[in-house]
Amino acid sequence: MYIFDMDGTMLDSNGIWREVDEAFLAKRGLSYTQAYYEGVAHTIFPLAAVFTKEYCHLPESTEEIMAEWMEMAGNAYAEKVPLKPFVREFLQQCRGEDCIVLTSSVPAHCRAALRHHGLTSFFRRVVFAQELGMDKKNPEVFRTAARLCGVAPESCTVFDDSVEACRGAKAAGMRVIGVYDSYFAASESEMRQVCDRYISSFEELLNG
Repeated sequence: MYIFDMDGTMLDSNGIWREVDEAFLAKRGLSYTQAYYEGVAHTIFPLAAVFTKEYCHLPESTEEIMAEWMEMAGNAYAEKVPLKPFVREFLQQCRGEDCIVLTSSVPAHCRAALRHHGLTSFFRRVVFAQELGMDKKNPEVFRTAARLCGVAPESCTVFDDSVEACRGAKAAGMRVIGVYDSYFAASESEMRQVCDRYISSFEELLNG
């Protein structure tokens, strides 16, 4: 079974969240720091809100923080966020294979993007880390996704752009293909060590 991440793997969307984060912090007179990036970059939406509230000492509730982020992201996923190059071609090549999405993306955003790009039919199901209450650093989120599909972890190949998620998938016993994204460019050397294969583009996986 093939397990695809969304943000930064199939969608060129990580930049949107960098813009949201920077604007959110600037509104409060705060800077986007490396520590903040590390706190929000590899986790699910609710945990990112918890981190932001604690790190920035904010009076807002986590629900209010998430609502503000959702408003700032607007309709980008439904209207603007592009696919990364050769994603559609690779998914077409995978027709007949068992494919799912496992994402830390907000469910509404993920569904909107899949509809917008006409990708829904490529996937047997979509598993949301947020709904499982785990982030993708946790190997159990990958084991759970495999179990929900009745597949052994060792029969799964994961495509992801986050080194923390790739490390989690490897710990779950899965084959991992790391996908380059500029948002995580600094992690490339580590990705190459963690993953079974590392690609700059899905074009590298196309036959012929």
